[in-house]
Amino acid sequence: MKTFISLLLLFIGFSAFTQTTSSKEIQIKLAVLAAPEDQRASATVYAFDGTLLRKGTNQTVCLGDDPNREGLSVSCYHSSAQPFMERGWALRKEGKTADEIFKIREAESKAGKLKLPDQGSLLNALTAEETDVNWTTGEAKNTYTRSVVYIPWATAESTGLPLKPAGPGLPWIMDPGTHRAHIMINPARD
Repeated sequence: MKTFISLLLLFIGFSAFTQTTSSKEIQIKLAVLAAPEDQRASATVYAFDGTLLRKGTNQTVCLGDDPNREGLSVSCYHSSAQPFMERGWALRKEGKTADEIFKIREAESKAGKLKLPDQGSLLNALTAEETDVNWTTGEAKNTYTRSVVYIPWATAESTGLPLKPAGPGLPWIMDPGTHRAHIMINPARD
């Protein structure tokens, strides 16, 4: 299964796995699975490479699956994170590495050139094994959803959150003190 870190880095690297890209309708159907159910119909949806698939009318933005990686990995996030995401897409297209992208966005955020969410901003990441996805109908079973709340520059000290989960499903802070600081919530698996 794709790791959550690979999703946060948004498609950096490559894999020998290749599947056929699904139709636009199927890409949208799978992408919105990561959104809260009441936000799916009106969400904006992008393909994995940042190509707009559907313009929405609410605050939710969804990102489709990368067909070059095995299994399903889609995400949905609050529109306030869109400048951050778009900057990552642009830097990837320039051929920047994950480390370079992190450093550039960190510097641009500190300089006030890259707008970050000014309050907590949700991102849900939904994954499924390759064998649990029907790429023709856009249905997935045995999915797993992790949630992230972006809180730029927050630390363990400023939030009281631990640096690693204290138990299954309990929140913790990842990338503390950086532009990408976020609360991780990994529900226990069945």
